[in-house]
Amino acid sequence: MAFIVEDKLKELIVQVKKIFSIHLEKNSYRKTPERYSILEEIYKKNDHFDAEGLYIHMKNQNYRVSRATVYNTLELLVNCDLVTKHQFGKNLAQYEKSYGFRQHDHLICIDCGDVLEFCDPRVQQIKNMMGDILSFEVTHHSLNLYGKCKRVACEGTKR
Repeated sequence: MAFIVEDKLKELIVQVKKIFSIHLEKNSYRKTPERYSILEEIYKKNDHFDAEGLYIHMKNQNYRVSRATVYNTLELLVNCDLVTKHQFGKNLAQYEKSYGFRQHDHLICIDCGDVLEFCDPRVQQIKNMMGDILSFEVTHHSLNLYGKCKRVACEGTKR
């Protein structure tokens, strides 16, 4: 089972690297090993992350990347729809991989900052219905619900 997951990840990384290469070529950006390493590390992640955390992770993994390269590469990846940028009510932007992953929405705890993902087909139905009613082509959406989680671990962070 682990081999299947690992093979799918490798296949996904090959696909996103091709998409990224096309984007870089089309916009006359250099194809550097650092950019591809950042892309690969992002696609190995399973959660939301911030740019600074990614930079520290890359440095701890002994990658030779600068903070500026991480930030600039994230913007390139957002521009070619391989990464989604979120602003969950804080000053800190968070990111997540987006290619090959289903549309989902978020619950954000205003106390501890945890982000939980959920997918409900009714959201898609509402999106389609509103598009039909208003003669509007909805290309994508973002639904963020804010509140307070009821996890015991969060109790200590509450004000």
